[in-house]
Amino acid sequence: MNSLRRTLAFIEGSGEDRIPFHPILMRFAALHAGVRYRDFCLNPAQKCMANIRCAADFSSDWVNTMSDPWAEAEAFGTLLSYPEDELPKVEQYAIMEIGDIDRLSVLRPGDHARMRARVKEIDIYHQQTGDSLFVSGWVEGPLAAYCDIRDISLAMTDLYEYPDQVHKALDIITESAIAFITPQVRAGAHCIGIGDSVCSLISPELYTEFCFGREKQLVDHIHSLGAVAKIHICGNISAILPEVIRTGADIVDIDHRTGPVTNVLGLLGTGQVFSGKSDPVSVVQDGNSEIISNSCRDFFREAGGRAIISAGCEVTPGTPVENLRYLFAMSEELVRDAKRGNR
Repeated sequence: MNSLRRTLAFIEGSGEDRIPFHPILMRFAALHAGVRYRDFCLNPAQKCMANIRCAADFSSDWVNTMSDPWAEAEAFGTLLSYPEDELPKVEQYAIMEIGDIDRLSVLRPGDHARMRARVKEIDIYHQQTGDSLFVSGWVEGPLAAYCDIRDISLAMTDLYEYPDQVHKALDIITESAIAFITPQVRAGAHCIGIGDSVCSLISPELYTEFCFGREKQLVDHIHSLGAVAKIHICGNISAILPEVIRTGADIVDIDHRTGPVTNVLGLLGTGQVFSGKSDPVSVVQDGNSEIISNSCRDFFREAGGRAIISAGCEVTPGTPVENLRYLFAMSEELVRDAKRGNR
């Protein structure tokens, strides 16, 4: 069974030759492939080469377009610099004063270099891997994108001080994300990830008011195009996890800070699974085979077997290659456990 069919079958609840393995590889992938991080961010061919190489070297079942959260932000007007071998850095946010929201307009992906580059990356993946690997595009979620164009501290106070203006901005951001999703799927993406990382920092009430409906719009649009939807929110999302599941996302990422998911298993619909949740540092980077094994077994049992193997967030560039291989090995070992009746 190839990686695409394996992932789709697992989401649908069948076909477990092994559990899909979806590590989030960005800085690790660049380092492993000998690519400067500026090129990983800005050069589609270099990013795709690095990710395809990692998929081959570590038996990963997917490739994705993640490198940093700034593609849409730059299109909205956030000014960035790109150090040679570090993450991009913000030089100036697009929204310096709350009135700057009035200047925002819905993005046209074809008008902006980094948005075009993401579509190009998917095209390269599609051309080079066909339908063998699970190809994931990406968009920033509404609140995360707002924080990318407005300093995060100011963005958080805006929710209380200027809610009407924030709603206006989030509507524009959501329309832009919908516009960005469409060419990614048309280029060959089997999945679109939605990264709304900062939602773990707000209350369930604020999540419901500002984020849930808009994330669901994105999920519904992804589904309307025949693709799989994935949501990634960093941090502890226990308080909002029922609502995140209710968006209808097929894959819900679980960070290691999130509590047990056992009590929400009954909320999962047919075709919904978790992904995670090993700590990228203490387990995947600094752990040994026993620690990694125990972490995966614990989460797989907690998730009722409905969990893709992955760290809870990005695998660090300092992760030993043998540890990533241990993580992959659990995708096979857990199936053997199940066959022995030890799940």
